Amino acid sequence: MGMMIVRHKVRDYGQWRPIFDRHAEMQKAAGLINPRVYHSADSNKSEIVVVFDTEDTKKAKDFAASADLKEAMEKAGVLDAPTIYFLESID
Repeated sequence: MGMMIVRHKVRDYGQWRPIFDRHAEMQKAAGLINPRVYHSADSNKSEIVVVFDTEDTKKAKDFAASADLKEAMEKAGVLDAPTIYFLESID
């Protein structure tokens, strides 16, 4: 079990969230489970961080690199290139 952490800025959370939610089945198919969505605790509320648990790091990486995800992010109003981390437990 690991984690995938995604950080990016969005134009409008209200525009972004429904598109994120519509990708739930694709997220699950990629082994991404238990999504948690956060925004910056500072003044910049447009900075979004999403944390998933991962069942399969390779499938998660394939999903993160997919054209479908890139297109969804554009439609959702993502303003910058996402920073994506893949973590695996060492214990």
